Amino acid sequence: MVILALFLSMFGTVKIWDTESGKELNTLRRTIPQTYWHGTQVSVVAFSPDGKKIVTGGINTGGIGPGGIDGNARIWDAESGEMLRTLEGHKESVASVAFSPDGEKIATFCFGGTARIWDAESGMILRTLKGHTSFGPVAFSPDGKRIVTGSDDGTVRIWDAESGEELKMLVGHTSAIWSVSFSPDGKRIITGSWDKTARIWDAESGIVLQTLSGHSGMVEPAAFSPDGKKIVTGDGRGTVRIWDVE
Repeated sequence: MVILALFLSMFGTVKIWDTESGKELNTLRRTIPQTYWHGTQVSVVAFSPDGKKIVTGGINTGGIGPGGIDGNARIWDAESGEMLRTLEGHKESVASVAFSPDGEKIATFCFGGTARIWDAESGMILRTLKGHTSFGPVAFSPDGKRIVTGSDDGTVRIWDAESGEELKMLVGHTSAIWSVSFSPDGKRIITGSWDKTARIWDAESGIVLQTLSGHSGMVEPAAFSPDGKKIVTGDGRGTVRIWDVE
């Protein structure tokens, strides 16, 4: 089975690699006109669940958009490297992207604090999620019915992925949120923050279940294990910790 990996670059390049052979399979950029590049930096990438598509978001300092920032996400064919569609709507740089578990929707979150839900086939905007005042990570629940966002404003919000309604606002962190994800069963959410903690939340009630303290630096990545019994976190000082949360 061929497993693909993505590599993104500050020079606007996305590369696709075969992780078994280490062979570069494709480069997303130079097969299309320069006006369609993300520009200086591709900052976020994600595969569709079936591995056939890639969504990217980027920052452009070359004069596209307000302040020279490219606010568009782009969908690519993972096999051919062809750009399939540009998702136009954000006015500022795209900070995070995610496919829904069924691959039919894409969520994006921009530097201005607005998240959007898109139809992955047509590129149409389905919902606009407003509430945050700054950017951060975004993730779908395992069943695709909810979206969680975290922000530099220190809050976490849960949204209905169909209606776009805000369901819960999770307050507890004292600094920026840099990672969010649901547990495999969708019942919990893990967040990592620059306040040097990770927190586990009840995804239904929004109550903090556990605060994971011990890092001496800002907690950026945080994720559940596939069985939901462990969490791994990493910080800005180079430390990785594994937690038993069963």
